[in-house]
Amino acid sequence: MLKSMRKNLKSLAPVLWGVIIAFIISIFAVWGGAGRLGESRNSNTIATIGNKKISADTYIQNLRQRLEMFKEDYKELDANFIQQLNIPQQVLEQIIQRTILSQKAEKLGIRASDEEISKKVKSFPVFQKDGKFVGFEEYKQILDFNRISASEFEKSLIKDIIVQKIILVLTAGIAVSEEELWENYKKTNESAQLEYILIENSKMELKEEPGSIELRKFFAENREKYEVPEKRTADYLFFKTEELKDEIELIDTEIEKYYKDNLSQFTEPERIKASRIFLPYESNEKELARAEAQIILDKINRGEAFGKLAQSNSKDEKAEENGDWGLYEWKRLSQQEQDKIKSLAQGKVSGLLELEDGISILKTTQKQSAVQKPLTEVKNQVTEILKDQKAINLADQQIAELEKKSKKENNLDVAAQKLGHKIRSTGALKAGDPIEDIDPSGTLSRNLFQLKDKESFVRINTIEGMGLAQLQKTEPARPAEFEEVQSRVQEDFNLKKKESIALEKAKSIKNELKQQGFEKIAKKYELEYKTAEEHQREQYLSIVGEIPEVDKLAFSLPLNEISDPINYNDGYIILHVLDRKEVTPDDFENNRSETGKNLLEVKKNKFFQSYYMKLREKIGVKTNYGLFTKINSEILARF
Repeated sequence: MLKSMRKNLKSLAPVLWGVIIAFIISIFAVWGGAGRLGESRNSNTIATIGNKKISADTYIQNLRQRLEMFKEDYKELDANFIQQLNIPQQVLEQIIQRTILSQKAEKLGIRASDEEISKKVKSFPVFQKDGKFVGFEEYKQILDFNRISASEFEKSLIKDIIVQKIILVLTAGIAVSEEELWENYKKTNESAQLEYILIENSKMELKEEPGSIELRKFFAENREKYEVPEKRTADYLFFKTEELKDEIELIDTEIEKYYKDNLSQFTEPERIKASRIFLPYESNEKELARAEAQIILDKINRGEAFGKLAQSNSKDEKAEENGDWGLYEWKRLSQQEQDKIKSLAQGKVSGLLELEDGISILKTTQKQSAVQKPLTEVKNQVTEILKDQKAINLADQQIAELEKKSKKENNLDVAAQKLGHKIRSTGALKAGDPIEDIDPSGTLSRNLFQLKDKESFVRINTIEGMGLAQLQKTEPARPAEFEEVQSRVQEDFNLKKKESIALEKAKSIKNELKQQGFEKIAKKYELEYKTAEEHQREQYLSIVGEIPEVDKLAFSLPLNEISDPINYNDGYIILHVLDRKEVTPDDFENNRSETGKNLLEVKKNKFFQSYYMKLREKIGVKTNYGLFTKINSEILARF
């Protein structure tokens, strides 16, 4: 343990304990172990990085930790939302990145000193009181209370320090030139006021549909564009989790045991709703703000409505909402205010709370203690969780048995028949094609295209369940015949024709714009008319997107001129620059330091990401996607 922390021990004020416990639990909720999911998987490997193996247990701990943190901000966190945010993939990639960088640091001899570890520990607000470190004994008590080993905690900090240092070493040589600095300053500070109209290809009308001769000629001229991609066909057997659940019977003791082992899952958390009146002050206005706040507090104590006084007096973002900070947003307030809110009884108002930047008056408008839901209330939920787990395990067992027999027979169909199952065919699939009832995301088809020579079996792990497939047929990519792509050819032909019509219309409209305004012409021809008040370089332009030529003209076209038609994805844009905000060398000199600092950070980040991806490729990363999907399915079933 760190010698420098054994000195100057100080006592920890009892009032701080509530805050510290809440803080430490939110950050280290899963450090105590991976729980029941991980117990059976400690020897399993979810990813291999060079020669380093990442255990399923490590991944489960990190994923649970991330989900606990998200639950603080999103009360209605569910499986779909977790998948939309891509949290499982992010967590695994962060573990991989940390491991790769740690290995690189070890090769370079980068270490973390005792002084650096000590400084890192002391930087945590949870280990501070009045801005000072609480002392070694209290530090250890906090960790012990949450069943966190101090040595394990510090090992994690060491990894963080080393990763930060390796990033600094790798990016130390990055610099910013004068030209880059000036161009970046212009990019972020210059803007143009624009108006523009769009002549869209899709809205152009064709006088007649093309004939067969025209289409065949167009096909012949563009034949290289039309190819039938490689397709693969497989036999497969799939076990749906929902169907397997029908085979599972539970006894009451199983349900009771799960409930007792996982009480925290069935606890309705404490609910506190708070309101605030806030009066900011500069140092020389402190007494005036305090006097004004006291007048408001006196009015509240005399029975005037808190919300009405907040609306007319408060100077924060919630003033118009009667000072209401809701059930969760008050947790963004200062720690001092949060502590006061938690200590107030329902309906009670605080005194004047003096902060660094203002005076705060707080009211707890709703307070409901944490409630443990009885088993009778959550029995159906527990039953579903257990059935999900058992169905996944049953599917895993059946697939393992099927895979063993299939490889022995070298035939999925024969093995399936021996086990009393009937296989199905995928039909010819392109990479990424879905199988709607079991694999809408196309996992199976992508895996079929990743098979190496002499490999034919592939596992299927989706949110719907698990299965096994055997490759049966491969159809190589080949040039398409006209009949196979006739509809595509006609679509491309029509688009080309419409683009030509749009260009001619755009040229004609430009001449009219010289006599009439953009908005009038847009109404006349029923075109899209848009404006941009402060368009910056490389910024997305509504509907059009990011077009280099538009960007160039926005900052070079004379104010009184109208641009020629500019091609974009779906047609042509005609542009008019109404005004332009430009920077001067003097502006640049006044902001050089901040501009340089920001640009250097951006360059370092880009360099590091590029370096890391090359290093990742060189070391080699293999992911056990079957295990990854299975773990995610089990954990997400609880949401």
